[in-house]
Amino acid sequence: MRLSAWKRTFVSGVAAAGIAVGALAGASATAVAAPTDTTSASATESAAQAVENLGLSVRQAKGVQRRLQERGYNPGAIDGYLGTNSWKAFQRALRDHQGYTDAIDGIVGPNTIKALQRGLKQSWDYTGPIDGIAGQGTRAAFARFADWCVDRYGY
Repeated sequence: MRLSAWKRTFVSGVAAAGIAVGALAGASATAVAAPTDTTSASATESAAQAVENLGLSVRQAKGVQRRLQERGYNPGAIDGYLGTNSWKAFQRALRDHQGYTDAIDGIVGPNTIKALQRGLKQSWDYTGPIDGIAGQGTRAAFARFADWCVDRYGY
């Protein structure tokens, strides 16, 4: 397995475990970048980019990335992994259309989720609260949006 694929797998597992632990502790579920091995020679590689697909398949995530790209928000590589660049693009779109006012940092925190929930409520049958928690209802509505993206772009 290539090193970058291993890193994605490892970081995804760490992020998922962190979300699960946070949910069990009663905290809101947010994903943050986990630090990588500190022996990395490059400063740009000193922190791993967390991948947070919010339950989407790689195919669905590619559709979302393609939609972002079509709308003028550069998500980086169309690779099916919603990492920092994809979420920065999403945050810019949420800023422009859903009242997101937090940092454009690529971190899927409560304010990013709240803005996402507002958009999902308008168009994708999200009926839950705007609470910043990416629960089952948020993930289901996000999947409906992603399925529409897949149908539109053929991924």
